[in-house]
Amino acid sequence: MIIQMNFAKIWADTGPINRAIVFLLIGMSIISLAVAVAKWLRFRKMARATKQFAPIFSQALENDNIPEALAAADQYTNSHVARVLGESLREVAPLLDDPRAAGAAIVSAERSVEREQILLANDLKSGLGLLATVGSTAPFVGLLGTTLGIVNAFMGMGESGAGLEAVSGGIAEALIATAIGLVAAIPAVWLYNYFTARLDTLFSELAYAGREMIDWMMTRQAKREYTSGNTPTFRHGD
Repeated sequence: MIIQMNFAKIWADTGPINRAIVFLLIGMSIISLAVAVAKWLRFRKMARATKQFAPIFSQALENDNIPEALAAADQYTNSHVARVLGESLREVAPLLDDPRAAGAAIVSAERSVEREQILLANDLKSGLGLLATVGSTAPFVGLLGTTLGIVNAFMGMGESGAGLEAVSGGIAEALIATAIGLVAAIPAVWLYNYFTARLDTLFSELAYAGREMIDWMMTRQAKREYTSGNTPTFRHGD
């Protein structure tokens, strides 16, 4: 109870500039946590949707049923894998059954997967810059409040001629700003590193899934050309 009263007194004695800094830090912390919660919920939905989408899409490709594969991609719109593979497959699907265009379609699908990954990366990275900004600047904003508080405390000591005991409240007020800055910055840095690692995992999954779909297209085309007695015409990696 005594500690609460002391904090109440310190807050009552806090100047308007330091109060504004404290409110700014609290706002930065709330915004960073809101961004983190929203991103965590989105990643959770993506993981669940991908877990359901992957076996359906894979089975459809094994059965050479492109319409079913596209329908699965349309159904699981929250899946990052469905978004990339579905758009890429939809783009080249009309050409895959044309022997003259199938090779070029496979090359186009590779480029489409890369393009969709870039677009998805830009989308998923939104908000991470804010976490990085809070994590890197909040301690300095708190330090600004501390500096101003200590300057005011020593100016008061100089004007009154009193000892350190008379300005201990002002010093405590100043140090609280640094503490709040650290409280805002540390979770933001942790969350930024966590989501960066999650993104690396997501794009590793995408790279693997994209490679699997391209390999399926190449195998499918090779079988068709072998059956027809022609030499495969596609050139991988063009």
